Amino acid sequence: MPRKAIIVGGGIGGLATAVHLRASGWDVEVRERAPDPPGTGTSVGLWPAALRALDELGIGRAARERARPAVRGNFLRSDGRLIGNVDFAGLRRRTGDTVHVIARPALFETLTAALDDGVVRYGQDVTDLRALTDSTDCDVVIAADGLRSRARTALFGDTYGPRYSGVTAWHGTVGLDTEAISETWGQGARFGVTPRAGGHTNWFACAPAPERVPVPGGDLAALQRHFGTWHPGVRRVLARVAENGGAGISRNDLYDLAEPLPSYVSGRVALIGDAAHAMTPDLGRGACEALIDAVTLAGELTARARVEDALAAYDTARRRPTQRMARAARLMNRAVHTRSPLAPVRNAAMRLFLTVGRPPA
Repeated sequence: MPRKAIIVGGGIGGLATAVHLRASGWDVEVRERAPDPPGTGTSVGLWPAALRALDELGIGRAARERARPAVRGNFLRSDGRLIGNVDFAGLRRRTGDTVHVIARPALFETLTAALDDGVVRYGQDVTDLRALTDSTDCDVVIAADGLRSRARTALFGDTYGPRYSGVTAWHGTVGLDTEAISETWGQGARFGVTPRAGGHTNWFACAPAPERVPVPGGDLAALQRHFGTWHPGVRRVLARVAENGGAGISRNDLYDLAEPLPSYVSGRVALIGDAAHAMTPDLGRGACEALIDAVTLAGELTARARVEDALAAYDTARRRPTQRMARAARLMNRAVHTRSPLAPVRNAAMRLFLTVGRPPA
């Protein structure tokens, strides 16, 4: 009789775990509170380690076919002067691959296509974790329920809940074709663009703001106020955003966890992705780490006879690396959004890192 896993949350990490376990003969049920799969969303940068995770799931080629490989990456000052370049060619020489940018809905579709119909059950809101863990109908519960994870709160309490970074983010998609990934840093704010298939470009903009407070004059006015005098590349994107009066702008405040969890497992429950180690998006690694969590956890569950041993091995493998990553993202967030006279020092430090550093693959 196959072992059974119930996965709470049908995001990237939850779906990837389901793909791996199903291929290994497990009976898997994914319960997702949303009524339908996401039909919109901006891009995800897949670093080589995440692509290797997708390869292990048997869908790496399909994901690459729907993505755009990164060719150039630039960090710029608000006046357009170069801070430094990302060495994607060096990354390929070192790892055999480069970053691939894929639309989030396309990644969801690629993951979902690898699962049988009925594995993912939409509109299923799990409100009582205890009912699952007390049940004899499953061997393990995998909590992939995101930043505001109910499972994390039930297991570890409110101490480990979300913490506002002090920064809000706007994002959207415009009809521009660009080859380069770029991120522009100014006083306390930044603006980024990433290429997307089909002649489109995703953009994001971040600036300090009070938590959950509407922006005076609306989001478009806030973007123009913060970024309207920046270099022509930024202004060109803003002009496209403004063409339809700012329709299509999304805004969300940025969070990570107030405290790092003492463990990613409790009993027969394992937390993955943002439920375990939510981080600000400053390193662009949230989705990547969720994929690696998924493959690591599913691999341990497949390889070990006892669920408890598998969960312990997963915790040992993933907790410290992901918590270091979350801490680095938090420090980057604070440095990028400084309004102090230290901004030139920040830029010089990034230039040095891009010259001699080796970002994690």
